[in-house]
Order: sequence, then structure tokens, then C-alpha cells
Amino acid sequence: MFNGIVYHQGIIKKIKKSSRYVSGSLVIEVFSNIKFKKKDIGESVCCDGVCLTLIRIKKGSFLFYLSKETIKRSNFKYAKIGKHINIEKSLINGQKISGHYVQGHVDSTARVNKIDIVDKTWIIKLKLDNKKLMKYLIEKASISINGVSLTISKVSKGYFEINVIPHTLKLTNLKNLKIKDIVNVELDIFGKYIMKLSD
Repeated sequence: MFNGIVYHQGIIKKIKKSSRYVSGSLVIEVFSNIKFKKKDIGESVCCDGVCLTLIRIKKGSFLFYLSKETIKRSNFKYAKIGKHINIEKSLINGQKISGHYVQGHVDSTARVNKIDIVDKTWIIKLKLDNKKLMKYLIEKASISINGVSLTISKVSKGYFEINVIPHTLKLTNLKNLKIKDIVNVELDIFGKYIMKLSD
């Protein structure tokens, strides 16, 4: 479990097909200044909003396993060497929750349709790739974009908007977004459960 408050980024150093795991899976090597210890191997780490397993620690870099299902649901299917990704360690019991509960279970991806800048804040218009999930989007509700806890500022037919303040831009890879880029989206877990109960 994570809270979507990102303080670290990493750069994808290598991408290779996994020979030790299920066919179609990948192993990525990420260079980052985030600190892990040997005892952390096997831990869950949020990488661009996706819960990945830390499988190896090298000097200045870390290896993560991506399952076939993860690749299918996330923007990691488009991952390239040199890409910056957001990184967050899993929460520790009793830790302060500044964002919202993020599982790292990506529901869909979304495409950046428009970016407006107002007083250094980015207003980003996004279109979900899975249109069936639009019913879960509610103004002022929480949403995770590339692992960053954000608030939905507007919902319109087929689109939704988020506002990203300068502080968040500085700490995350959202500042690198361009029109047509693909981001990972995780909907608010409580909203999903409530919607399921009302069906």
C-alpha cells in the first residue's frame, strides 16, 4: 500500500525479457538515489503507479519484475531506456498519510489531450483508454496518475482534468508530460468498492 506522495524518481537503465519467470514478463533496471537494503528484496515498490517487486539491488540501481498482466494494463508496454519514473516505497504501519490510499493496481491508462498552464499550475486534460471506467470519476475525488496522488478537478464527456501544482511538478515526472503521452491511472479504491456495492 502507498499514499501517492512521491519524493524520488528513477531512470530506466535496462529493459530485458525475463528468462527466469513467466513468458512475456520483463525485468527492468532503474537507476535512482532512493535507498534500499538487502532485506528489502521481495518488497513492493510503486514505480510510476505500478506495484512492482524489487528482485535485486546493484550499486546505484535496482531491478524490478513486471508480469505479463502488469505490462498489459500499464504504460510500461511503451517503456524505453532513459525514461524517468516516479518511485515510492510501501507505507510503514503508523506512517502519516498525506495523499490517499494507493494500491499500485493500475486500472487503465489515459492519454494526455491538453495541457494549460495557469499561474505555474498545470491543468492537464486526460482521456481514459477504458471508457467504461468513466463512471468512477467524480469531481474532487482522489486519483493516482503515474503513482501521484491528485484530485480530479473536472469531469466532462469522455475526459477529466487534474491540476498539478509547482511543488508536485518539481518532485515528479509529471513535468515531463506532453500531448499524446500515456499515463497510468488508478481509481480511488473506496469509490470502486462503493460503486460495486450499489450495482
